[in-house]
Amino acid sequence: APLALAVAILAGYLVAAAALRPVEAMRARAAAITATTPGRRLPVPDSRDELARLASTLNDMLARLEAAFEHERRFVADASHELRTPLAMLRTELEVALRHPRSRAALEAALRSAGEETERLSRLADDLLLIARADQGRLPIRSEPIDSADVVAAVAGRFASAAGGHGRTIQIEAGDSPVIDADRVRLEQALGNLVSNALTYGAGTVDLRIDRRNGAVEFHVIDEGPGFDEAFIPRAFDRFSRADDARTSGGTGLGLAIVELIAEAHGGRAGAANRPPRGADVWIAIPA
Repeated sequence: APLALAVAILAGYLVAAAALRPVEAMRARAAAITATTPGRRLPVPDSRDELARLASTLNDMLARLEAAFEHERRFVADASHELRTPLAMLRTELEVALRHPRSRAALEAALRSAGEETERLSRLADDLLLIARADQGRLPIRSEPIDSADVVAAVAGRFASAAGGHGRTIQIEAGDSPVIDADRVRLEQALGNLVSNALTYGAGTVDLRIDRRNGAVEFHVIDEGPGFDEAFIPRAFDRFSRADDARTSGGTGLGLAIVELIAEAHGGRAGAANRPPRGADVWIAIPA
C-alpha cells in the first residue's frame, strides 16, 4: 500500500508537471517580452485545448498593443518634427533681427514672420490637443438639430474674403438640405478645414455641395485644382500624411485627420476622390 501510494503520488506529480510545462513556457516568454523585443509572441501548445486558445488570444492582444505603441511612437516623432520646424524658423528670425542692424521696415517684417510662425505653433498645439482627446474618447460632441444649409452658408461666408483675395469664388449647391443632429461648431470646423485646403492647394471655383445618400447627409468640397495623387488617396486622412505634390505641402498635415475624427465622432465617415478631368472631391458623411 505505501509503495502504491508513493507511485501514485509520483505519477500525479509527473502528470501535473507535464501539464504545467506549457504554462511555464508561456510565463517565461511573457517575462522576456519588453518594449525592445517587438514581434515576440507566446508559444502556442500543439494541443487544441483551452491553454492553446488562451495563448492565441494573448498573442492577438500583444499584436494589438504593439500596433498601438508603434502608432504612438510615430505620432510623437511626427509631432516633434512638426514642432521643430516653426521653432527653428522663429529662432532664426529673432536671432537675425537682434544680431544685425535693421531698418524699421525690416524689423517689422521679421516680427510679422515671427508672428506667423507663432500662430502656426498655436494651431499645431490646438490640433494635437484635439487629436489627443479623440484618442482618449473625449472629443466633445454637442449634438443638436441644425440646418445643413445654414452650416454650409456660414462656412462659405467665413472664407468668401480669402477666396476673393485670390480671385476665386465659393458657390453653394444645397439642394434638399435636411435638418440633422450634429455639433455645429465641430461640423463647421471640419468643413472649414476642407475649404481651406481647397483654397490653398486647389484652383478655380470651390463648390460646397450637399447630397443625401445611403441614409446619410454628405458635405462635399470640390475644387478645380490638380487633385490628389492616386497613391495618396488611401492615406489622405492619416496623421501628418502628405502627398509629394504641392497640394499637401506645408500646413501641419493634421487637417484631414481632424476632419475624419469629427466625422467618426458623429458616427459618420470621411472620404476623398479625384473628379475628372481635374479637381479633388473631399467629403464627410453624417447620419441623417
